[in-house]
Amino acid sequence: MTRDRWFHLLTFAVATFAVVFQLVLVLEGHHVLDEHSRPDEATRLVRFWSYLTIWGNVLVAGSALALALGRLPGSRVARALRLDAVVLIAVVGVVHFLFLRPLLDLSGDDWVADKLLHMVVPVLGVLGWVLFGPRGRAAWSDLGGFLVIPVVWLAYTLVRGEIVEWYPYPFIDVNEHGYGVVLLNCAGVAALMTAFFAGALWLDTRLSRDRRGP
Repeated sequence: MTRDRWFHLLTFAVATFAVVFQLVLVLEGHHVLDEHSRPDEATRLVRFWSYLTIWGNVLVAGSALALALGRLPGSRVARALRLDAVVLIAVVGVVHFLFLRPLLDLSGDDWVADKLLHMVVPVLGVLGWVLFGPRGRAAWSDLGGFLVIPVVWLAYTLVRGEIVEWYPYPFIDVNEHGYGVVLLNCAGVAALMTAFFAGALWLDTRLSRDRRGP
């Protein structure tokens, strides 16, 4: 197995372990999400899958496994999912580090799971893409496909939040901030994602040229 496939396999293993480890903690009733209440198991499971962090880690695990096996398709859907994996996990890492980390007070296994999901996997996911690609599989025409997952997640979050009065992240908590502030916050995150998308396209082009040589 080549070096790039070993790296993608490691990324898959770490991302999968991080998601499963967090899920086990949720099932055990840990305060892994730094919540002050302890809802029933079914509610905890739904909330677990409601975090964009989990979606991003699952995307990283899936795309890394496909790359490790040499079976990542070249279709538009596959390109969009690969971009989602890289960009979303980068945004997850940045937003968590700048805005969410100061709000958390975790320890023990909860702290380990948090660091794996929000720091280790983002570093591995982005580093694997920078070092090993694959290159030349992204274009501005993929922006629409890339936006499907974050838009679906946001729509699901706002609709469900209106029903159950619970939101996974403080900056989209309509109960606390109202729709005006939340929509502004969402626009800011969307701008950050678009900027990361544009940066990924630029870097992909630059790295492709460097690999080909002058």
